[in-house]
Amino acid sequence: MLLREPVRFTGAGRTDAGVHALYYVAHFDASRDNLHIDTSLINKINGILPREIVVYGIFAVPPHTNARFNAVSRTYHYKIATRKNPFTMDWAYHFYRPLDVVKMNEAAAILLECDDFTSFRKLPTDTKTTLCHVQNAQWIDNNGELLFIITANRFLRNMVRAIVGTMIEIGVGKYHPEDLRKIILEKDRGVAGASAPAQGLYLVKIEYPEIPGFHS
Repeated sequence: MLLREPVRFTGAGRTDAGVHALYYVAHFDASRDNLHIDTSLINKINGILPREIVVYGIFAVPPHTNARFNAVSRTYHYKIATRKNPFTMDWAYHFYRPLDVVKMNEAAAILLECDDFTSFRKLPTDTKTTLCHVQNAQWIDNNGELLFIITANRFLRNMVRAIVGTMIEIGVGKYHPEDLRKIILEKDRGVAGASAPAQGLYLVKIEYPEIPGFHS
């Protein structure tokens, strides 16, 4: 053990298998109070971690700081490749039917007006509330790749993938943008679209209130 004591990590949240994280935060308690200034520790940690995981920084924060419950917002990206690219097969959802991005953005705007996202919640779950405050939601057409950006104070299990899957059905003309509001008001997962595949989803940012010693 690098720290010569048992260490239990608590992460900022859970994601489905196959989802990517470009940014992630976890907290742990340790007897030593100088870990953040030990320049060799990060290299040692990365030396024993799987190649898919890397640690970029260690910060000393006040007692009782919680990586999950102190977060005030999270931002996810979802990538859709609209033409074949062998280099992104595991890093984007390849969908080659034409999508109406204008209508998908009309639907995205509706998310900012709603707060109960039961219709996009995967069951079973131990979540006590289905209320989420979406602060930003938009689609960007980036030269052959569609990027969905969504920020909220919290997300339900499978919520982003369910929203994207429903918006794809809007994009191909199966539903009208305003139908998204009806789906949300139904509070029934069965009326929403199928979840988009995991490989297109990325956790890209977690915001925290001002915490001494930590920069999110």
